[in-house]
Amino acid sequence: MSKKSEKPAEGNEPEGSWKDVIYNPRTGEFFGRTASNWGLILLFYLVFYGFLVAMFVFTIWVMLQTLNDDTPQYRDRVASPGLAIRPNSLNIVFNRSEPLQYGQYVQHLESFLHQYNDSEQAKNDLCMAGQYSEQDEEPQKKVCQFRRSLLQRCSGMEDTTYGYAKGQPCVIVKMNRIIGLKPAGDPYINCTSQSEKPLQMQYFPHEGTIDRMYFPYYGKKAHEGYVQPLVAVKLLLKKEDYNSELIVECKIEGSNLKNNDERDKFLGRVTFRVLVTE
Repeated sequence: MSKKSEKPAEGNEPEGSWKDVIYNPRTGEFFGRTASNWGLILLFYLVFYGFLVAMFVFTIWVMLQTLNDDTPQYRDRVASPGLAIRPNSLNIVFNRSEPLQYGQYVQHLESFLHQYNDSEQAKNDLCMAGQYSEQDEEPQKKVCQFRRSLLQRCSGMEDTTYGYAKGQPCVIVKMNRIIGLKPAGDPYINCTSQSEKPLQMQYFPHEGTIDRMYFPYYGKKAHEGYVQPLVAVKLLLKKEDYNSELIVECKIEGSNLKNNDERDKFLGRVTFRVLVTE
């Protein structure tokens, strides 16, 4: 007797169809795993990733315990400060007869020197000249006065145009702040003309000195209200100096601070150009 091959009734799917891969009603498996299997896998990954997160948070917490809110942990990359000038331009170009041309420089100087007003500095301390103001044990550091009037002819108090209207502009040189810096010797700012023409200059304070009483600096948070000492340089231009570009380089001298590193042209020095027309 011949056997006839049995075919599934039309419309019925064979046992073990593709739907069983998603959910098998006979075994209760979902994607090949029971609910208890999926629960164990989920629990494992919750514990595993929870441990990773906890370990990451713990390492960050340990690292934060080594930091000081007032002082950076590592401060050995910059041993000497850079120099910067105000007005904040390395190319000072203007016509002395046109207030609109030099007005931006005057306004910048006025805004910058506001914090040095004598009325603002009166709340700060009168420190001992020539001595470091060391306050390592003091929780709140005192701030030494630097009155705007020390800049005399470049203070903007006698001449509100800072010499720009007369064609003899003032440029203010300042050192960048470095926490804990105590320069040896008696630092001062010295500027020279890099052009062929000689150039006369006048310094305020006298001889461009930077007193040691403004050092060390303890950081923005611990040394609230601190202001850097300034040196104003008045360029005594003559009529023959007009209409010619002059290159001026200012360096910090008289101390152990670097000013000749060829890899960094702003380390202990700054160069700017001046062109005055009439």
